[in-house]
Amino acid sequence: MRDQLAALQQAQTADDTRLARLVVTTPAAASEAVAERARLLDNAEQAAREPLTEAQVRTRLDEMLTEAGWSVQDAGADLNLYVQGDRRGSGVAVREVTTAKGRADYALYVERKLVGVIEAKREGADLTAAQEQADRYADHPTDAQQRLIAWRTPLPFRYVSDGGETRFRNTLDPDSRTRRIFSFHQPRTLARWMRQAEQDPQAPSYRARLRLRMPELDERPLRPAQIKAVRGVEESVAHGRGQQGTGQSRSLVQMATGAGKTYTAVTFAYRMLKHAQAERVLFLVDRNNLGSQAQTEFENFTTPDTNRTFADLFNVQRLGAEGMNPSAKVVVSTVQRLYMELTGATVPARTSTEGEEEFPYETPGEITVGYNRNIPPESFDLIVVDECHRSIYGKWRSVLEYFDAPIVGLTATPVAQTFGYFNGNLVSEYTYQEAVADGVNVDFQVFEILTRITGEGGVIAQGTIPVRDRRTRRQRYEDFDEDVSYGAREVGVGVISKDQLRTVIRTFRERLFTEIFPGRAKRDPDTGELLWDEMYVPKTLIFAKNDNHAEEIVEVVRDVFGKGDDFCAKITHAARKPAERLSDFRNLPQLRIAVTVDMIATGTDVKPLECLLFLRDVNSWAYFEQMKGRGARTLSLTEFERVTPGVGPKTHFVIVDAVGVTRKEKVDAGPLERHTEKDLNLEKLLRLAARGVAEDEHVSTLASRLAKLDLQMTDEERAEIEGLSDGVPLKTIVHNMVEAVAVDEQAKTREAAERLGLDPDKAVRSAVDRALKPLASNPALRTRLLEMRRAKDILYDETSRDALVSAGAVTEDESTARETVRDWRAYVDEHRDEIAALSLAFAAGSQVPPREALRRLKDLARSVARPPRAWTTDRLWRSYEQVGEAVVADRSAARTAADLLALMRYELEGGADKDAERPRPHDEVVRERYATWLAKQAQAGVTFTEHERWWLDHIAAATVKHVRFDTADLDYAPFTKRNGTDGFLAQFGETRAEDILDELDRELGA
Repeated sequence: MRDQLAALQQAQTADDTRLARLVVTTPAAASEAVAERARLLDNAEQAAREPLTEAQVRTRLDEMLTEAGWSVQDAGADLNLYVQGDRRGSGVAVREVTTAKGRADYALYVERKLVGVIEAKREGADLTAAQEQADRYADHPTDAQQRLIAWRTPLPFRYVSDGGETRFRNTLDPDSRTRRIFSFHQPRTLARWMRQAEQDPQAPSYRARLRLRMPELDERPLRPAQIKAVRGVEESVAHGRGQQGTGQSRSLVQMATGAGKTYTAVTFAYRMLKHAQAERVLFLVDRNNLGSQAQTEFENFTTPDTNRTFADLFNVQRLGAEGMNPSAKVVVSTVQRLYMELTGATVPARTSTEGEEEFPYETPGEITVGYNRNIPPESFDLIVVDECHRSIYGKWRSVLEYFDAPIVGLTATPVAQTFGYFNGNLVSEYTYQEAVADGVNVDFQVFEILTRITGEGGVIAQGTIPVRDRRTRRQRYEDFDEDVSYGAREVGVGVISKDQLRTVIRTFRERLFTEIFPGRAKRDPDTGELLWDEMYVPKTLIFAKNDNHAEEIVEVVRDVFGKGDDFCAKITHAARKPAERLSDFRNLPQLRIAVTVDMIATGTDVKPLECLLFLRDVNSWAYFEQMKGRGARTLSLTEFERVTPGVGPKTHFVIVDAVGVTRKEKVDAGPLERHTEKDLNLEKLLRLAARGVAEDEHVSTLASRLAKLDLQMTDEERAEIEGLSDGVPLKTIVHNMVEAVAVDEQAKTREAAERLGLDPDKAVRSAVDRALKPLASNPALRTRLLEMRRAKDILYDETSRDALVSAGAVTEDESTARETVRDWRAYVDEHRDEIAALSLAFAAGSQVPPREALRRLKDLARSVARPPRAWTTDRLWRSYEQVGEAVVADRSAARTAADLLALMRYELEGGADKDAERPRPHDEVVRERYATWLAKQAQAGVTFTEHERWWLDHIAAATVKHVRFDTADLDYAPFTKRNGTDGFLAQFGETRAEDILDELDRELGA
């Protein structure tokens, strides 16, 4: 029965899981397991730390500069600009250098020439303002000596950083724009840019050369769609389009399968290397065999201006275990191999059996990249991502974003995530329909074969039933005392129906020359019967659900057609020498039918293909279109007749639909990373934990999310969470979760369980459950964590396209506003005693310290702002405005806790019923009172110097922010810039200072 079938499937899955764990815990993988655990723990610790101060940021910047090859020195007597560098170049970063507009945190010297500045800020500071500061320093060297040693003025290279985010502006670029970068450029990079600028002053940078030095495109070897794409890419990169906050210019080329995407990419890459002096181009592929194809296409490209091959002029390298060749001008790689090279992991040599993917896309854990001095972020001037519809933007995104280079994506089937990643910058579009119309692709027809089992499933009669192990394919027999029913979705996965396969393949053979490809086979002139010749069988690719399914299909095809191994073969990653079999399928006439899972589904060319038979369903529109594209390629009659002689040219291809794939509505492919915020948010993860069904990958994801949340929490919120979790800090809960799913910890748990004669799997699961118990057993804690997360989250929509509907001022509905005011009035009345006490805490002369009073007020503001009331101070104030009981405030400024205090006092005084004075915005009140106080002082003959006004102005600003000024505030920013309390006393004198503070407290305080 179904339960027995499910039990079998579960047992097989458990076998697979145990095998995976065995592989991971072998000695060969031990170091990797330790590294993975360390990474998870480090992520949790990093997420929970406090933001870096400016001093700590400078320490971090010293490290970053040293990593990049800079000698970091002080601007004192020991300064040595002649220090010799290594292969990264000779560069000196001098701390604390004075310019005409202030002191720059670092001045950068390359080959003893002053070339740029760095402005450091505390972590989380406004880097846009910092960039303006860096620009002022770079634009105004101090004196003749500094100008003499400057390479040119203004200084072209300007950096700002808070230790976590670094931004860069190169004023050699036309219309120069600040962009994010991973880390500082190496000195040799700046030296190269300087040499290039000196050689061509009118086009001093890469982007300038793209605008000014690119010759007219030779259109002769290109199709119209390729011409449009080359021009679109060059213009987009030259003008830095598609950047939009990412730091990288991003350009998307949509070009139908078979339209020559790679040739197009080679064309613009060649032009950028030769004419714009690009240093190096990275060509990223998502499969090994596509890397081989790309390398061949680059090397064999005939340059239109010299008629020489690309390989004669530039080195082309496929990245491998030997590392990146410094002389390579084009590097071809998968993103996984590049990641391993960047992180210093052991890069396995490529094998002759180049499979579907070099390493699995579903690599567990978060992908993080650190600085690599041998492959610095500026290693490439252009990155081309082939088949960019594949969702490498999820977990592999950090690999792409490590590099300071424009990114060009190539795909026939962009999905919503693709457009989002490329910021909607579609520079060229060439559809499948256009390609068919131009003769670049052939059109297709659909032939449908539907069987009862395909559509409904079936029933296996009770008795002895053959059962096959998924992994080993060993077959055994088991007795079932009841019938086993299965659904349509289990066909080919949990159940192999021999007759379903036989019925489909037999129908395919019988209809092949009468309905699918009618007229192809010749007939006996006497009997009229079809003369069967295997050469007339179109090159056919069958898509199976998995490798076991593919094995069964191959056997059935050979049996139904009565042919041997050379007629039909399996070409999957698990097959023997799949690359050789793929080449045979392309080139050998006798190999007519191939069965694959997804090795030939995308990107791989088999031009003679005429038939695609689907024995698997496909949910993704993009993936289905890619699979269709395998049959769409055109080729010459001569090429076609080498493998399929005597049938004329290839005019179309046929989709044989045996599973209803062409009828089913499809969706865009989602990211390959399964556990991003988009598809498994915190609420779902907490729900899995509560139900006790969270798997290891869910637990590690949840730990990461909670660690990030802990970083965002205030001390009060952390204390609140600790109170809800019986005194256990959130950081400890996260740590325990990380340990519970760490591979090496699980290995220890298994060993201990085996020694005690216990079930190792259950022991591991128990450890995970214990780690999750503080969350799973505490609904209140889960609810509060969700509330905090929602209050701190900002959602980014990268997929939706927007359009203006209307623009104009909108006021809140008056009835809604009155209801809000009425409810708030009732709340104040209900809590009158505590609200009155809070109001008195802000009165002049109150014994409650201003900071403590402000904390209580903010606690109240946060409390009433939570659902279900959702009374934010802004909402309350707007409601009072709407009903005419508050002075209209400046909409550009948010209302603060001080404004909530004004509304509280208004209601305590009786509100409109008692003709109380309408509340006014606190910031306006303080500024007005301050101006009045200054005027009174002037009338009394009291004047203030510029330095004294600085103190007074900032005290007034602090009063706006904190409701009342606390003398303790003098020892916080911005007053610490002028020595805090000591500076204030020195400025005014002790007696006068105290009098001024008391007077300002009376005049300005709430």
